[in-house]
Amino acid sequence: MKVTYYSKENCSLCDKGLLVLEQINKDFPLTIEVVDIYKDDDLLMKYQIMIPVVEIAGEEVDYGILSEAKIRDFLEKKS
Repeated sequence: MKVTYYSKENCSLCDKGLLVLEQINKDFPLTIEVVDIYKDDDLLMKYQIMIPVVEIAGEEVDYGILSEAKIRDFLEKKS
């Protein structure tokens, strides 16, 4: 399943969130696309105070301090 991960450079919360996704990836086959919001003005306006943001199948699943349980629950429902 494709996951779009909105983040930015030098963001410790984003680094921690990516570790959460990598942990989930052990049980669910994910294709993680990391998108730097600072490379797109529209994304920067939309997500600058929310990052990191996890989007799966066009839905914003979680943001900020990511919940592994919340993301896993979403993936289980979509499987």
